[in-house]
Amino acid sequence: MTWIRQGAWGKGRMAECSDLLYVDKVSVTFPVPGGRLQAVKSFSMAIRPGKVTALVGESGSGKSVLGRSIMGVESPLADIGGRAIFNDPEGEGPVDLLGLPRDGRQIRRIRGRRIGMIFQEPMTSFSPVHSIGNQIEDVLKVHEVLSSKERRERIEEMLAQVGFHEPGRVFDMYPFELSGGMRQRAMIAMALICRPALLIADEPTTALDVTIQAQILKLLKDLQEKLNMAILLVTHDLGVVASMADDVVVIYRGEVMEAGPVGAIFRDAAHPYTKGLMAAVPHFDLNRNERLQPLREIHVDTTRLIGACRSIPGKEGGASGALLSLRHVSKSFRPKASNGFFSKPVAPVRAVHDVSFDIMRGETLGLVGESGCGKTTLSKILMRGLTADSGSVIFDRGEGPVDVLAAQGETLQNLRTTIQMVFQDPVSSLSPRMTVRGLIGEPLDIHGRGTRAERLEAVRRLLHAIGLPETALGRYPHSFSGGQRQRIGIARALALGPDLMILDEPVSALDVSVQAQILNLMKDLKRELGLTYLFISHNLAVVNYMADRVAVMYAGRIVEIAPCDVIMRNPVHPYTKKLLAAVPVPSLDHPMDFMVMGEPSREAKKRWARQFSDEGDPDTLTHADLGGGHLVLARRTVDARELVA
Repeated sequence: MTWIRQGAWGKGRMAECSDLLYVDKVSVTFPVPGGRLQAVKSFSMAIRPGKVTALVGESGSGKSVLGRSIMGVESPLADIGGRAIFNDPEGEGPVDLLGLPRDGRQIRRIRGRRIGMIFQEPMTSFSPVHSIGNQIEDVLKVHEVLSSKERRERIEEMLAQVGFHEPGRVFDMYPFELSGGMRQRAMIAMALICRPALLIADEPTTALDVTIQAQILKLLKDLQEKLNMAILLVTHDLGVVASMADDVVVIYRGEVMEAGPVGAIFRDAAHPYTKGLMAAVPHFDLNRNERLQPLREIHVDTTRLIGACRSIPGKEGGASGALLSLRHVSKSFRPKASNGFFSKPVAPVRAVHDVSFDIMRGETLGLVGESGCGKTTLSKILMRGLTADSGSVIFDRGEGPVDVLAAQGETLQNLRTTIQMVFQDPVSSLSPRMTVRGLIGEPLDIHGRGTRAERLEAVRRLLHAIGLPETALGRYPHSFSGGQRQRIGIARALALGPDLMILDEPVSALDVSVQAQILNLMKDLKRELGLTYLFISHNLAVVNYMADRVAVMYAGRIVEIAPCDVIMRNPVHPYTKKLLAAVPVPSLDHPMDFMVMGEPSREAKKRWARQFSDEGDPDTLTHADLGGGHLVLARRTVDARELVA
């Protein structure tokens, strides 16, 4: 097979009999007001049997459109040209998928049975009113002749293969009863139930935390080898590509920029776009003072920004100290009791348990952990969105300490101006009925800052600060990209001149180039405005680039907290080690070990149980001081020197 390094793939190249799928000069266009939009332009690539081919590019580059076109599920409005030659080893011979009627008998025999697809968002891909088992069973009803009992046995077997310990129970559950990682596993089971020759995985791990992502990737790798299945992995995560792919195709605006074996692409990238994608990714060897290199730089202007020249109390004399202090904060939720007169009372679920730490003035504290560990619950407590069961939160900007949990009236109003939040999902956090002018100016209106003309001028300054033109003032959120919407959310949070900003997974759903823009922007604003950040994330490479100190959260507790370099290079707690082992690094020299996946030895497990296990009583644990601001949650009876050894 001939691999190209730049330009169109194999001009005039004939499909080889060794190719499972050969995409030849495919073009996809959509009608739009005033003309037509070409999403894919003369695109060619080949997928080999039993290999993983990664299709890499930014959001909007045409990756998902190509995958849906191959499957024959793209919009009927799309005008699709070119060929997609599928050479099924169990079929009658090569067939052009794009030449078949989209609802014809032949494409239906292939779609779902010989080519499976994992969609990007499993929550919206599953029907909310049908059980998981019923939806997977529909695939078997279409493609196999089996009895109801045989279908259930086969589905439960596949659910067990994708990692469910109680497949019979999962069969009868509904999508909303499963976590994000579990829904993704169920989606994989549906795609693989007929043992296809090709699996199209469209961003299968986007927005999943690192440990769940590692489980999904290991599962795909194991099933690919077991079933000798080819995978088209659609992604923008170069760490995933380095760990999973055999071949790589880089796409930009619907065209192939570069293609070849994964080793050649990562070690000797030839196209500037490929080099740009790699330079935009934060990695563990990156100097924290070094600037990320996005494909398109944001030109920010903070010199005229409202609050840019304000005097921050305590800053003039170089004063340091804690801006926010948490002590023994706990929060529990009581699940909805089951119906029935004789039902037993349900024990409360402890979301945050005995959390204590300080956020120092001018620093960035990273808060990391898996989904469900209590990070967002804790942030809502700090914002007074939730009320803590116990503990204290003291905020001190230099004008005297304020009890955050007890603040009322004018004190609470003033507090809300000094602590602001940037949410994870910029789509749902911005009202679709308000223009950018209204969204950014609303905090100023609520708190009565200045006259109407002064508020409008402040909104203009904020737009300049985040690198958007004034023409954006009258537009609505839906007309912006994901990265632009996140910038609008940042401007809204900056409107009142806060001292502390809580950033809840601000870049988790953004592709690498936009992520680099947002991270650079937040660093610029922090430096120019003297801001303090609580940076919540599950991406440890991003946290390593942004944070001065890192707190690791597990099951509602801070299990380890230390300066960033200590956490990343010399972690002590086994959970911290597990998180770091699960991070896919965009380097062929540090691939994920799918055989081990960070699993400790039997001796290490015994030692960790002796040092870190609470034996059912959380009060047996305390934070051991290892020196240099390094604290780790361990048994009270364990000597700190034993933990370091």
